[in-house]
Amino acid sequence: MALQLRPNCEGCDKDLPPHATDARICSYECTFCAACVETVLSNVCPNCGGGFVPRPIRPITERRPGVSLAKQPPSDKRVHLKYDRAGIAEFAAGVRAIPPEKR
Repeated sequence: MALQLRPNCEGCDKDLPPHATDARICSYECTFCAACVETVLSNVCPNCGGGFVPRPIRPITERRPGVSLAKQPPSDKRVHLKYDRAGIAEFAAGVRAIPPEKR
């Protein structure tokens, strides 16, 4: 199963097309831009508490049968946070000192 490749940052709603090098994801595919991860979220996913990694870029060219952006298109469903900034900050404060691999 391919990653969902959500089209936007869940925090600031910035467009994050499939080729965006500043897209970050957690293990649940929550998607944020690098700026939000670094300046607002403190590398703490506000949904699950995990850390973020750069989202992989899906190949445009089909070099193997069925494996390309055209064959497995990105999601067009925009996702938005359900938490406010104060709640996110409080949650991150309790988790950010713990390395992601130990959360």
